[in-house]
Amino acid sequence: MRIVIAPDKFKGSLSAPEVCSHLEKGLQRGAGGNLDIVRIPVADGGEGTLDAAVGSGFTRRTATVSGPTAQPVEADFAVRGHEAVIEMATASGLTLVPSVRKGARPDSASATTASSLGTGQLIRSALDAGCRRIVLGVGGSANTDGGAGLLQGLGARFLDSRNNELPPGGAALANLHSIDFTDFEPRLVDTRFVLASDVDNPLLGALGAAAVFGPQKGATPQDVGMLDAALARFVEVLAREIGFRAVKAAEAPGAGAAGGVGYSAIAVLAATRRPGIDVVLEFTGLADRLAGADLVITGEGSLDEQSLLGKTPMGVARAASAQGVPVIAVCGRTTLDHDQAAAAGFDDIHALTALETDVNRCIAEAGPLLEQLGTQISAGLAANRPAAASTKEDLRV
Repeated sequence: MRIVIAPDKFKGSLSAPEVCSHLEKGLQRGAGGNLDIVRIPVADGGEGTLDAAVGSGFTRRTATVSGPTAQPVEADFAVRGHEAVIEMATASGLTLVPSVRKGARPDSASATTASSLGTGQLIRSALDAGCRRIVLGVGGSANTDGGAGLLQGLGARFLDSRNNELPPGGAALANLHSIDFTDFEPRLVDTRFVLASDVDNPLLGALGAAAVFGPQKGATPQDVGMLDAALARFVEVLAREIGFRAVKAAEAPGAGAAGGVGYSAIAVLAATRRPGIDVVLEFTGLADRLAGADLVITGEGSLDEQSLLGKTPMGVARAASAQGVPVIAVCGRTTLDHDQAAAAGFDDIHALTALETDVNRCIAEAGPLLEQLGTQISAGLAANRPAAASTKEDLRV
């Protein structure tokens, strides 16, 4: 029996590769080691995208870049041929802010000065590796700088009225007078970008990067107003440099993603925005790897109504349904009822909370509990499959 395991991470507990590993142990234990299992860790374009790439044949590379608060960090990216996958959070993520690393909440200082510079430097490392198609997975960023730092990492200079370079961060853009693209990375002309993001917010206004996501990064109400005005100044100056497309890009869905990195990606790098799960399923080759599968197991930490809006399990379920392969979901907890699960394409849902009602223990002991679920799933498959079964319909549980 061939089973494809294609889960997202269990946030706060296990990465997607770890979910695959624990689940496989349990499945094989329950089946006496007789299963043909294919592991395909997946993600929705944010955290975990890099793991999904490496699990699909990309090679992990490491570069030293400037973190969101200018401290150097070791950031990974993935390469396969001329294609690279960059997970922005590894270079410019909120978890890299020193206060957050120590368990504290982000504050106003980091919210206004955090930069996406390291992400631009990571793109340059991908170019050095010969890549000319770059998937930029955004999410979990610390910055609200409109992607100015990213452009600086690629050679642009952001100048004030006295021709001095601006300090990092979104707040500094209030003093932006001009942008010098003289030394902008020439290899970008031949490079295609895909912005993997489910965020459809514009750059500015009540639904923009500062207003919606700034408070999550430590911005006060006063900071939000200041950052939004600074980003508007960025748009005004960039329009003088590259034309009206800079204004149009600010209104594009996804421009507000990752503190406005989506804006610079769309306006300057001509990135094509696509749903994160679609991008990940494409480079993992899930559709092709489903050939001959009898069952697909997907899942994430919390399977709920938000999951139905295009999260990873839904994308996997769609791909499996297109090939007539039944799908089981595993999760930490679920709020979906039987009808919602069926409508979403899941033949069954197995939650860790069915084994352990204490949510904290579910988080702390997610690995062993997943192995138990795997063993239960194997037992259920054996019990529901007639001895002579050979069709996928016989394997539904």
